Amino acid sequence: QVQLVESGGGLVQAGGSLKLSCAASRSIFSINVIDWFRQAPGNQRELVATITRGGTTNYADSVKGRFGISRDNVKNAVNLQMNGLKPEDTGVYYCHSRDFTGDYWGKGTLVTVSS
Repeated sequence: QVQLVESGGGLVQAGGSLKLSCAASRSIFSINVIDWFRQAPGNQRELVATITRGGTTNYADSVKGRFGISRDNVKNAVNLQMNGLKPEDTGVYYCHSRDFTGDYWGKGTLVTVSS
C-alpha cells in the first residue's frame, strides 16, 4: 500500500511557474509508475506526466516543453515543475501510483492560473 500527499498548489499568473510535490509513504524506487493527473471543473481527469521506476518520463502533448517530472531522492517525492503556465492548466492536480500492490491516489492540490 502507498499513501500519497500532494503539495505546492496555489494561485499564479499566466506565464508563471509552480512546483508540485508528491510525497510517498514507500520508497519511490519500489513503485513501478508514478503519474500526475489533473482535473479541471467539468472535465474528466487527464494524465499530465509519468515517470517509471526506471526513470522514463512521458508527457501529455499539452504540457510538453513546459512541465518536467522528476524524483527527489532525499524527500522520497516526485515533483512536477510547471513553467509557462496557462489558464487552461487550472485544475486539481493528483498524484497517482500503480504497481503490483494496486492503484493509489492522493487527495489533490489546486492550481489556479489567472489570465
